[in-house]
Amino acid sequence: MDLSIIIVNWNVREYLNRCVESIFKFTQNITFEVIVVDNASNDGSMTELRQLFRDKIQSGQLLLIENKQNAGFSRANNQGLKEAQGNHILFMNPDMEFVENTPRVMKNWLDHHPEAGIVTCKLLFGDKSLQPNIKHHPTWISQAFILLKLHHLFLPKFVKHYLAKEFDYETVSEVEQVMGAFIYISHQLINDLHGWDEDYWLSWEDVDLCRRVQKKGLKVFYLPDTNVIHYESKSFEKVPSVTKQRRFNRSLFIYFKKHHQPWEYYSLMAIAPISVLLAYVVQLFHAKPKPQSRF
Repeated sequence: MDLSIIIVNWNVREYLNRCVESIFKFTQNITFEVIVVDNASNDGSMTELRQLFRDKIQSGQLLLIENKQNAGFSRANNQGLKEAQGNHILFMNPDMEFVENTPRVMKNWLDHHPEAGIVTCKLLFGDKSLQPNIKHHPTWISQAFILLKLHHLFLPKFVKHYLAKEFDYETVSEVEQVMGAFIYISHQLINDLHGWDEDYWLSWEDVDLCRRVQKKGLKVFYLPDTNVIHYESKSFEKVPSVTKQRRFNRSLFIYFKKHHQPWEYYSLMAIAPISVLLAYVVQLFHAKPKPQSRF
């Protein structure tokens, strides 16, 4: 089999239905399967999926894995990976939608570029405007600035660099990190890496994966030849601001402890309570936080 598409779902029934429908509509001329791992949704996601795609389930082209508890993003992806039969793996979010035969484009490109470890493509918001999905590796100063929420006031040069504000989204490029919403990788490589690092519940697992791929001497690429719609954070937006901030902080600490100097790790831990306090303020006034892709 050419490809296994793994989708981790949590309470985004309508977007998941649209995502799966678009996969079967546009994916042509390759053999593939779709694996949906549901993290204990309570919105009827799996019931409706079974009704809408009964024939795909019966044929074995759609596999549903239903967790009784929310296992987190990394662990759920690894659950899907254990069942995957494809030579390539596409990890994609449930709030995404194909508009063309993107899997075939990605497969052909990766087949002809053995130096590539991870490939992503151009992402578009629901209004078809460009969604930035490329960043440089994080630095201590950029993350300290973001923890203090100062990037909501202005963007200094080092934050612009981290957010890759200068990146040309019309050119095939080797990049440092890509958004985990859409990651195309060979099955052999992700197995060699022992899957996603399950220390991360949500956030930073994609940054970590890119770093581990690069440490193996392979490259991460952005490919503008095909587009995917990403409605962005439809599961994540259901979570209170304080909970999101605490999860973000925990993952940030794991990443910096693993990949950076001890003083960087401990100093970020020291200023992190300020970020939680600011998240309380956001939650208190029912403000909608602005994701980094919108800066």
